[in-house]
Amino acid sequence: MERDSGNAVREMDHGAGRAAMQADTDMNPGTDMGSDIDEKAGMTVDMEVDIAGVKLKNPVMEASGTFGSGAEYGEFVDLSRLGAVVTKGVANVPWPGNPTPRIAETWGGMLNAIGLQNPGIDVFAQRDIPFLKKYDTKIVVNVCGKTPEDYVEVVERLGDEPVDLLEINISCPNVKEGGIAFGQDPRAVEEITRICKAHAKQPVIMKLSPNVTDITVMAKAAEAGGADAVSLINTLTGMKIDVERRCFALANKTGGLSGPAIKPVAVRMVYQVAGAVKVPVIGMGGIWTAEDALEFILAGATAVAVGTANFHNPYATVEVIDGILAYMQRHGVQDIRSLVGAVQG
Repeated sequence: MERDSGNAVREMDHGAGRAAMQADTDMNPGTDMGSDIDEKAGMTVDMEVDIAGVKLKNPVMEASGTFGSGAEYGEFVDLSRLGAVVTKGVANVPWPGNPTPRIAETWGGMLNAIGLQNPGIDVFAQRDIPFLKKYDTKIVVNVCGKTPEDYVEVVERLGDEPVDLLEINISCPNVKEGGIAFGQDPRAVEEITRICKAHAKQPVIMKLSPNVTDITVMAKAAEAGGADAVSLINTLTGMKIDVERRCFALANKTGGLSGPAIKPVAVRMVYQVAGAVKVPVIGMGGIWTAEDALEFILAGATAVAVGTANFHNPYATVEVIDGILAYMQRHGVQDIRSLVGAVQG
């Protein structure tokens, strides 16, 4: 692990995290954050957002793959504080994931090549959904697959489960098309979206890959296929080499880059996609603080997801929620929706 990488991340967290924690001391954890009252200003603050008809008490969730399926972070975070919990990827059968090593630290972030390891839909439905239903939060299930039939099997199984939204991970390799990711071909994006929508009982969010020439083309393809919302960005493909051992840091050679290093790219892509489609956008990619989250919202995101920050700070999600609330009170913003796409110039 690189000594300076962690320091760089901590420096980016300094200040804003403390402000968010201070805001937390003035509120009652576990209460409905959809509408909070600033007693000093006498102002009602509405943090509720709508994703395809599903009401979230606030716009903050965590990114798939960084939070387990909720239980792993339950001792740190009151899950009822979150607008939604996004599960790890769920496949039709158990996936063992990639060989190790499959995590490497980089400057301002990390590389991962986990390979979407998961126990499969049977274990998920029996174990994880009942756990999440104990909390007052929305449930978003991330769905992965290697063929259209894989996706359909999971989507159909979830149709009878008490979950609120489906997030379709189209960064998976399409084994029927030579291994190219579903999300790197607009025709494949539109097709897999249409297929999932045809079998889904819940609204469908398509999670877009940034590893493309023009992400707006992919967003428009998802919208044409019937997507109810899009989320972006997934990780950027990267590589790290151990120069002392002269070998790849990851057994898979390449991995997904995430963390603060990718945030400027993610904000730019969210801004472009928000201007290109009419469906709601969920923004993610390097969110560490409330200020980071607000950049995405001002760029056009209706909601945001906190990812890699959870590994560094397990309280990151609630600190972001509290920081957004403090910002709204400080600036006299009564409705979070008035900030969506409100960047000027």
